[in-house]
Amino acid sequence: MSTTTQPLTPAEAWTALATGNTRFVEDRMEHPSQGIDRRAEISAEQHPFAVVFGCSDSRVAAEIIFDQGLGDLFVVRTAGHVLDTTVIGSIEYGVEVLGAPLVVVLAHDRCGAVAAASEALNGGTVPAGFVQAVVDRVIPSIIGLSQHGRAVGTFDAAELGHEHVLHTANQLHGYSVSLADAVAEGRCAIVAVEYTLADGRAKLAHVIGDIGVEPGQAVSA
Repeated sequence: MSTTTQPLTPAEAWTALATGNTRFVEDRMEHPSQGIDRRAEISAEQHPFAVVFGCSDSRVAAEIIFDQGLGDLFVVRTAGHVLDTTVIGSIEYGVEVLGAPLVVVLAHDRCGAVAAASEALNGGTVPAGFVQAVVDRVIPSIIGLSQHGRAVGTFDAAELGHEHVLHTANQLHGYSVSLADAVAEGRCAIVAVEYTLADGRAKLAHVIGDIGVEPGQAVSA
């Protein structure tokens, strides 16, 4: 995608990602914006149309699953897509400095960080070293499930992952005045997306702002 056709609104950015994921699922990727001309075009500056904050999992590379190329996505990744101040600052940079109109919180099934947090909470098994810091930031999402009137241990992995990605998107909107203002002004939207490893489909789980579609639909057709 060249800068001349860059999506300018949250809805246009979402459509570009949805179309790319459809190509990926159907095995007809275009691998856009990856040639020598594109490298030269973006060598002086970048204008990504979306910020993607996802898990560091090697199976969930944003540019691949959305069939995008160099300069299209501003990608931030941590294990379990857990937030800290530098992550929020990086996302704010993508929106306020680079002008991206969409922030995507990208989760996936079979997430090791979510599984480790569940084990720590239910079984008392705490990982060693700084991995514990990742787990500590996932646990609040899981604890939030108690509002549903069920014991945390009764929720399956899919439910835990779903709650975590919703919590992360809402945290971003709640913690960052900059992002909240961008959403209120219609310059940006924040979406939570759940990716399925086996079939490559991404599903829209939550929308903060306006992207022209409602949660619950698959990104790809």
